[in-house]
Formats: sequence, structure tokens, C-alpha cells
Amino acid sequence: MSSRQPQPPQEHQQQYQQYQQYQEYQEYQQESYGQDSYAWPPQQQAYPPYYETYDPYAEPSVPSSPGTPVRATGPEPEPEPEPEPDDPGYTLPAVPESSWSVDNRRGKLLGRGVLGCLLLVQAGLSLRLRGTAFQDEALYIASGHYELNNLLHGTKLPVDFAGYFSGHPKLYPVLAAAVDSYFGLTGVRVLSLLFMLAATGLLYAVTRRLFNLRAALGAAALFSVLQSTTVLGNFATYDAAAIFLLALSMYAVVRTDRMRSAAVLLAAPPAALAFAVKYASGLYLPTLVLLAVVTAHRHRGVKTLGRGVFLGAGIGALLGAGYVLSGPLGGISSTTTNRAQGADSAMKLLEHSAEWGGLVFLAALVGSVAYALRGRMGEMPWIEGETAGRVRRAGLGVVLTGTALLAPAYQIHLHTEVSLYKHVGFGLLFAAPMAGLGMARLVGPHFRHPQLGIMVYVLALVFGMVQAQKAYSFPDSSPMVAYLRTVAHVDKKGFYLAEEQEVPAYYLRDVTGWNQWQNTYFMDYRGKDGKQHTGPDAFEQAVRDGRFDVIVMHGSVTPATYEAVKKGLKGNTHYRLAAVFPFTTSSGQNAYRIWVKR
Repeated sequence: MSSRQPQPPQEHQQQYQQYQQYQEYQEYQQESYGQDSYAWPPQQQAYPPYYETYDPYAEPSVPSSPGTPVRATGPEPEPEPEPEPDDPGYTLPAVPESSWSVDNRRGKLLGRGVLGCLLLVQAGLSLRLRGTAFQDEALYIASGHYELNNLLHGTKLPVDFAGYFSGHPKLYPVLAAAVDSYFGLTGVRVLSLLFMLAATGLLYAVTRRLFNLRAALGAAALFSVLQSTTVLGNFATYDAAAIFLLALSMYAVVRTDRMRSAAVLLAAPPAALAFAVKYASGLYLPTLVLLAVVTAHRHRGVKTLGRGVFLGAGIGALLGAGYVLSGPLGGISSTTTNRAQGADSAMKLLEHSAEWGGLVFLAALVGSVAYALRGRMGEMPWIEGETAGRVRRAGLGVVLTGTALLAPAYQIHLHTEVSLYKHVGFGLLFAAPMAGLGMARLVGPHFRHPQLGIMVYVLALVFGMVQAQKAYSFPDSSPMVAYLRTVAHVDKKGFYLAEEQEVPAYYLRDVTGWNQWQNTYFMDYRGKDGKQHTGPDAFEQAVRDGRFDVIVMHGSVTPATYEAVKKGLKGNTHYRLAAVFPFTTSSGQNAYRIWVKR
């Protein structure tokens, strides 16, 4: 019997078996009869056609030795097919390579859920701050009541608030006064919280439009825990409303990036209104114009410049019309364009700016550099070509991140730290998208290093909480106001000197008028000696003459005036020290001292 040979393919098995049987029969005839197997039988069956083109043997077969009987064998059994594996009880669905980078329905719902948690944290951080009305809060709300009465009843204004306010007195102050009439100071502060929460939500939408979901969540997370965000969320001033309007204008700019150039005019009304609400917002209007150009769809070419022209012209036209209708606004010059110079050093301002916003600014720098070098992290390589060019990416980073430097640079120019802790937040609103992108790049593709993102957020949270608590620390005026109302019996006939006079003027506006309160910043006074006095000397002489019915001082705001008043009180028989109310702030312990005229 021949040795085992390679088997032909499965489809030729039957032909091969027939050929094998025929060959064995030929060998048997040759051994038994000595005849030539190829000559017997006379009429041979031709080989199957298949074997004319296919040789089933790789080597010539070796015949059996003479005399060895050979038995004819039947066809070899076909091999049994391998059993198919049992079907699994479940199948894994197809999973996208990066669900966090694809704006699918699941990603949107997940992002909104996380955003909701961030907004709850932001609200909790703001509402944990407690205190009576701060000087600026009292000023704007009280003036709003006078402005509201002027609009509704034609009542004459006690002073020209437009001459020294840092925003138009008939916008935010009127809104704050209307809310205060029904819900008090708490209601006005909640209004500020709603403005700041809306600004965070708009920031999330802007960043998601510019980059992706992860960057949007990072931007919202970092901005929501900043000191300025936390403080302004429970602070009844212009700032929260102005930040909301700037965020709304920025969203309109980014949202219309693929529309016709004229569509960017939707961003003009909120931008112009932001300037009217707080004049310092004008520092960020050029950023909006540049952003309109940089974010325009890259296939537009020269037409991208048209968006900037449209937006700039629209904002300018609205501001011009508003100025003509509102009349002179001296506060623009005195509080913004020609603000008085201070005495704070540039190094001090730089240190405080870095303390209040340095971490977010550093994250924005990381995001800007990383975005300029590479448009995406490579999680979805098939859309790499969909990103903007390197020049456009670098321009976006410069515009947004560089905006964070505007407020510190301006106040270094003025050498004043007044309101810097609030103004830092305006610039970081624009830098936050790049900070969110930087946070996402630190985490890496497919969440390779989540601990880095968590570390940045926790650091920003801790810094923001501590700094906000320190900034939101001012004297508790409630016992002082209660004493003036119930014991000192202030009324509409007296004349009163008070450090931070806006606070008692706000709380006691039902029994006193605005002009009955004298502040401690500046005074001109003609004394009983017939001489004209100004500055600290005016306060000292007025106290000696018994000009004031009540004096309320603590010395923290205007130390020079406080010393002059103490000189006037020394040996003065017109006054007696009636009450002392201690308080504690982040600067230390102090006390309200109340002198009442005998």
C-alpha cells in the first residue's frame, strides 16, 4: 500500500477517491497476472478530467513489494466538521472611540448633568457668604430708589448720580431698587447670583462650540470657583450684570461663526448694554470684535474681516445713540477714562492679580500653546483635517488668553487696587475657554491622566473659597443702624457724619434723606470763625462748631478724617460718646463709635 500522500482540496475529494481505487486495481492486476496494467483491460476508462491539470502526488508513489497482497479499500470517510461554538448569551454593542469628543445625544446629556452639578457648587459657594450691605451695594440700591421715584413720579434727584457713577444710574440701580422693594437686599443679591450662573452656562456653551465637551466642562469648572465669580454671585453691584451681558455677547459672536457676516450684529446690543451698565466693560469690547474675526469660518477668506467691521460699527452706533439720548455722563471720565491715580505699586498689583487669577491664567497659557501646536489630541484621527489652521488657532489663543491681562495692566497704569479683585474676573471670563482646553490637554486622550485635571480643579476651588471669604469681609452694621433708629432717633431734620455714609443712608432712607448724610472723603466748610476750610481741617472745624447731630466713625476707610474728627472732639462739650459696637473683619478687630450731640 502506498504511503500517505497529501490530500487534494475538499471540492475534489470524490474524484480523487475514484482515481485511488483505479490505481489500486491496476497494481493488483499486475501482481496477479503479470500483465501490463496499462494494457489490461483492453478498453480503459480515461482519467478523470480533473487530473489532467492537477497532480495529486507531490512525489512518485512507491509500489508494494512483490507477493504482498493488497486489499481493495473503500473510500476514506470524510472528516467530521468541527462543531461551531455556541452563541454567546450577549453581544457587546459598538462603542465610539471617544464619546466625550462627539456631540452625540448621550454626550450632551452627560455634559448638561455635570454642568448642573458645577452650577450647584457655584451657588453654594456664593450663598455661604454672609454680611450686611457693603458700601457699594448700599450706594447703588439707594440711588436706584431715588432714580425710580424720578422716573415714576418726577421726584427731583438729591444729587447727580450720573456725574460720579461707574455705570448708568438708570439701568442696574433701577432694577436693583425694584427688586429691593419686594425682596430686600437678599433678593438683589440672588439676582446677582442668577446673572453669574447664567454667565457660567453661556461660557460652557461658547467653549463647547469652539472646542469640545471636555474643554467646556473644564472652563465652567474653573470659572465657577474663582474668587471674583463667588463674590459677585452674592454682591449687589453692577459687575454681575455686566459679566452676564459680556458672556451673552461672546456667545452670539461664536454662535454666528458660520452665518452671514451681518448675523454677528446680534452680539452688538448685549455688548453695548454691558458698557452702559458698567463703563469698565468697554475694555473688553475690542476682544469681542477680534473674536468675531478669528472665529469666522475659515473658508470665508477676506470676508472674515467683515464680521469685525459689522460688529464694531454696530456697537459704536448703539453707544452713540445711547449717549445722545441719556445726556452728559460725567461718571465715564471720573471712574473710567480719567480715573484718579493711586499710590499702589506695580509689584503689589501684579502679586495680587497672580494670586486671584494666576492658576486659571496658567491653564489658559497651556491650552493656547497646546492648541497652536496641535488642533486635536488624536482621539479621532479621521477628523484631524477639520480643525482650523495653525495661524488661526494661535490667534484665538492670543485673543482670549491675552484679554486676562487687560484689567491688571490698566490698574497698574492707574496705580490703584480699587475693585481689581472684581475686574480680574472680567478678563478670566474670556480666558476660561483656553483654560478649559488646557485642563483637557493635561488629562490627555481617553482620560489618560484624570488626576491632573482633578488637582487643578481642587486647587482653584480651595484658592477661590479662601480668597472669597477674605474679600467678602466687611463690618456688621446691623447694631449700629438699630441704635441710630431706636436710640439716637435720627430724623429728617438732622445732619449726620458717617464713615461709609451710604450704609446708614440706605437702611434709614425711610426716616432720613440722602443729603442729610455727610461722607468722610471730602468737605468744604465755612466755620463760625469766618474762615473757609477744606479737607481734614474742614471736618475738625465742623466738629468743634457742633455742626453734626450724630457722628459715626471706625477709622478703617478714611484714617486722616478720623484723626481730624478725634482732634475736634478733644475737650469738646458739644458731644458725648454714646455707643461702641465692635466688629471683626479679615483686616482685624475694630468698632463703630457713635457720638451724639448733647
